[in-house]
Amino acid sequence: MAVTNFSVATSRSWTGQDGQRQEKTVWFRVAAWRRLAETCNQYLTKGQRVLVVGEMEEPTPWTDREGNTRASLEVTAQTVRFLNTRAENEALAGGWGQAGGQGAAVEGGSAGDAIADGEEDIPF
Repeated sequence: MAVTNFSVATSRSWTGQDGQRQEKTVWFRVAAWRRLAETCNQYLTKGQRVLVVGEMEEPTPWTDREGNTRASLEVTAQTVRFLNTRAENEALAGGWGQAGGQGAAVEGGSAGDAIADGEEDIPF
């Protein structure tokens, strides 16, 4: 059974009460299984924007080098939506143009609206 793991960062920014711009980034580990794993492994690259829909697992506590307790967040993916345009993907990979265009999705074992388990062609 295929499995792939990758990390996704989500950032938000705001202006604090002191007028200073604040930013917080949270990292999630993502686990994808079966056909979804195969497609993610083939088409995802570092720096690519994605939307992941799935089930959040219980946070796993751990201690960093400074002795601070942290939590590791993991999502078991049901859907991965590729958000980059083809041009953005080519820029990330130095001309690589195989990834999905804006809005291409891989859902629970299918890519876009057309691939189900057992199908071989990827529609994007």
